[in-house]
Amino acid sequence: MTKPRIAMVTGGYSSEAVISYKSAVTIDAHLDRQRYDVYRIDITPDGWFHTDAEGLRTEVDRSDFSIRSGGDHIRFDAAFIGIHGTPGEDGRLQGYFDMIGLPYTSCDAATSAITFNKRYTVAVAAFSGIRVAKSLHLFRHNPLLPQEILSSLQLPVFVKPNNGGSSIGMSKVSDPQALPAALEKAFREDDQVLVEEFISGREFTIGVFRSEGQIKTLPFTEVISQNEFFDFEAKYQGRSTEITPAQCPEDMADSIRDTATRVYAIFNCRGIVRMDFIFDEKVGAPFLLEINTVPGQSEASIVPQQVRAMGWNLTDFYAKLVDEALSRRSS
Repeated sequence: MTKPRIAMVTGGYSSEAVISYKSAVTIDAHLDRQRYDVYRIDITPDGWFHTDAEGLRTEVDRSDFSIRSGGDHIRFDAAFIGIHGTPGEDGRLQGYFDMIGLPYTSCDAATSAITFNKRYTVAVAAFSGIRVAKSLHLFRHNPLLPQEILSSLQLPVFVKPNNGGSSIGMSKVSDPQALPAALEKAFREDDQVLVEEFISGREFTIGVFRSEGQIKTLPFTEVISQNEFFDFEAKYQGRSTEITPAQCPEDMADSIRDTATRVYAIFNCRGIVRMDFIFDEKVGAPFLLEINTVPGQSEASIVPQQVRAMGWNLTDFYAKLVDEALSRRSS
């Protein structure tokens, strides 16, 4: 019986490509070759390519996302999306796959586009009754002066590129004099910037996915950064302590799990999604920070930690994601 052909898609067009390649190592190592035929597809600004076992690189036919390998014309049954940033996390690749009828492991195009935009994410969440921090949405073509920002928001604030992830271009500002430099740093990464009031509390991150029609949560993680906040260095260079599963009262844990499940349903998510929260113990509730629809899968990443804490292995977990995608092909 022919095994499903899975395109494992990595790379990307943004500065997050370096993280995508780290994720690809883990994904490639744990996709079950007994269940699937796996082909790595590298999407780069120079082109879309497949490299076979002999090192021969061939270009992807973008008219139908097919390749030629070993004399065969390969058409895929599903795609495992491992691209962080554009075009794999912002809905562009998802829209293309929808156009050609190829199922994939991540959220659909609309959800990916909304959640990639941090401001739209918190706006939709707030409209649905999810607690979020007070924030301002800035545009390069219509910027606000620092004093205008500080007349609406109280320090400290986080300044971050509105689109993107991995905390690239992000700053925490406690001194008004530091705000212009933080804005400049964020605008180097994006034409839109989100300035968000700091919420004091414990930081948690939780993986949520759908399997066999049910929304399920992974054991969640408390993040304790050695830096001022959970920045790129803390995430990827060992400057944080990540406790999985998090140690907290059960009512706090229930609140985080319940809120994450609600957010997953509100945004009509698919596949594995990681959500970041600050739990404000004065309010007694979690505040949503952001939604990552293509969370990192490297050995340093949080979702693999949570899968292991669940008592599962990544091979079985990735099979759940792929099979969920394949089920949409026949539906």
